[in-house]
Amino acid sequence: MGQAFYNGGIVAAPILTVLLGITCIHSQHLLLNCAAKVKSKLPNAKQLPDFAETVELCFENGPQRTRWLAKYMRVAVNVFICVTQLGFCTVYFGFISNNLKQIFDYYNVILDIRVHMAIILVPILLPTLIRNLKYLAWCMTLANICMMLGICITASYAVRDLPPLSERKYFSSWSQLPLYFGTAIFAFEGIALVLPLHNAMRKPSDFGRPLGVLNVGMAIVTAIFTTLGFLGYLKWGDDVKSSLTLNLPPGDILAQSVKVMVSLGILLGYALQFFVAIQIMLPSVHAKIGYSKTHPVRVELVFRLMMVLVTFIVAESILNVGALISLIGALCSTALALVFPPVLEIILELGQEGGRICWMVWLKNSLILLLAIFIFLTGTFESIKELT
Repeated sequence: MGQAFYNGGIVAAPILTVLLGITCIHSQHLLLNCAAKVKSKLPNAKQLPDFAETVELCFENGPQRTRWLAKYMRVAVNVFICVTQLGFCTVYFGFISNNLKQIFDYYNVILDIRVHMAIILVPILLPTLIRNLKYLAWCMTLANICMMLGICITASYAVRDLPPLSERKYFSSWSQLPLYFGTAIFAFEGIALVLPLHNAMRKPSDFGRPLGVLNVGMAIVTAIFTTLGFLGYLKWGDDVKSSLTLNLPPGDILAQSVKVMVSLGILLGYALQFFVAIQIMLPSVHAKIGYSKTHPVRVELVFRLMMVLVTFIVAESILNVGALISLIGALCSTALALVFPPVLEIILELGQEGGRICWMVWLKNSLILLLAIFIFLTGTFESIKELT
């Protein structure tokens, strides 16, 4: 988030981050409410449908003229989720290799960044071959411990000898603002996990309460992003990197240990992000490959290997991690977090008898959609310009 705050400004970025966090929380509640409404129309449904199913069911229960879009919208959501999750995986290659390169360079082992990506390919690949989510739990526990330790130690470096606010831009520029939004929405994007988390709770009713898991969790995430982004940009200014760990002193042993911890945490986290995309794509793969009927496990493992290689090849081709994050955020995260939820609310309301919507609902959803269009168009343009 440090680079996002560089693109937003030391005053503008914290305000925008809080507002964007509130908007994302509201969108997640919209999705939750829409899923609950369409669930009531399903016979014998014990859990809320997933994101793609919710979108399909909302369109099926919407106005007559939009019902033909139901299946296409389901496919679109799944595509956006897969691209976003695999985008996370691609970016992870860049984060890990950049951190490791700094350590290797300090000890005069000078290797190209692409060589570092090749070195970490096998360690990244192995956890992705785990087919059962419960066996990934230990990996995720270790990953979370590494990340929390890394965040705390990085923050301790960031608060040392801070310069005055006047040395930083209060507002960057209108041309940089789309890059801020792309990166920020990418960081906030977790809406695909809202419904699975709700269904996994012992008391699902506690999830969406005012002081429930969703609001408290997102408030903590927003606070962490805002604090780290603010401190990172204030401390390192225009030199702030896409990962704050890259700004830590290369010769400091503690800083090196942080880079190793964060790299390990990201490496283990790759498997979970990858798992979400694979679970969506795998049924189609099995349906189209006849060999799957007799050897489904072999087909799945080969497919997993191929998709890891795809993320590796993309990472090798695009070394600008910051611009890649902004591009994925502008293209896919915006659609998932800011487009589909308000559209679903409108579709469901219009599909009810009478089909009328309060003007405040129209205004609120229109503002969210205008923000989404702004991020999508300007963020995509500026990100592509950065990449080229």
